[in-house]
Amino acid sequence: MERVLVERASLSQYLAQSQDQLPAKRMKDSMIEAHLPLGSQPALREKYLNSHNSVRFGRILEDLDCLGVLICYSHTWNEELQRSPLSIVTALVDKIDMRQNIIYPDCDIKCTGHVTWVGKTSIEATMHMSQVLFSNVLDATFVMVARDPENKRAAFVNPLKPEGLEEEAIFHQSEVNKTKRVELSTASLLKVAPTAEERTLIHNLFLNTLDTRFRGRILPPNSVWMEDAKLKGLEICHPEERNIFNRIFGGFLMRKAYELGRANACAFAGCRPTVVAVDDILFRKPVEIGSLLLLSSQVCYTEGMYVQVRVHSEVLDPLTRQHNTTNVFHFTFHLEKDVPAVVPQSYGESMLYLDGKRHFDGTMRNHC
Repeated sequence: MERVLVERASLSQYLAQSQDQLPAKRMKDSMIEAHLPLGSQPALREKYLNSHNSVRFGRILEDLDCLGVLICYSHTWNEELQRSPLSIVTALVDKIDMRQNIIYPDCDIKCTGHVTWVGKTSIEATMHMSQVLFSNVLDATFVMVARDPENKRAAFVNPLKPEGLEEEAIFHQSEVNKTKRVELSTASLLKVAPTAEERTLIHNLFLNTLDTRFRGRILPPNSVWMEDAKLKGLEICHPEERNIFNRIFGGFLMRKAYELGRANACAFAGCRPTVVAVDDILFRKPVEIGSLLLLSSQVCYTEGMYVQVRVHSEVLDPLTRQHNTTNVFHFTFHLEKDVPAVVPQSYGESMLYLDGKRHFDGTMRNHC
């Protein structure tokens, strides 16, 4: 590992001092097609198989993270070096939308993707997965950031030059997506108060649980307090899951968060959940080897046969006892039956409820 780091440090001399110094790339320059031969390789299939005879979605999250990084390395490929001098790090999972309910374990998976937008130091990669005879499986959009070879500071990336009307439309839509991300961040409930409509919703929830003699709160029929819809987990971060920067691989974090979130949805509803969408996963801090990774899952919103689950991850330094948030994950699941309503009691829980509703409503609009 030390030799690799020394070798990467030597690449710093090839970094551009401005984006104008780098040649523009086309979308097809970063186009990648990869295959998961689950149908033809039983040994590989075993790694992806779950107890319900379908593919483990957590493994798919790991593969998408790898593919997204590889796409960005292709975009920043240096012909003279025959490699990219940059470090590519996952910054955000913008969205993953499922297009079919099940991924079949006895059928090969085709993964394709390419760069669809770039900023000065960031890159958007869009990916698609499909299976023979079953068409599209999912669509995913990741945002990556470019760093210097030692992963210490931001680095410039090649500009993107769309060709033709179709690519212009793709690039424009990515610009729209970026604007929406900024707007959602600005309107975050951690920054501004809920809207008038949201305040009315929370007030009505409060009234529906109020004891008429003001002796406490009463749980309505077919409901569950948010406090009773949690599930927690702990992971010790071993070197086995490290990346080339000697930190924990982002795909591993996504897999563990998804598996906990799914288990929580299953325990809450009493039936098997199917993932519908993943969105707005922000990678805030890297996770160091040896850290204790604390995962906390919360069912924060339900509607009909759907459950919205939020998973908060933080690292605990056992020596300093300091806690630092690393990620917040959002998962939308579909269940086999109507599920109980989840009801907040505190103001903090009410904000989680509204945030979950916002994510759920956004997912439903994308699937209309």
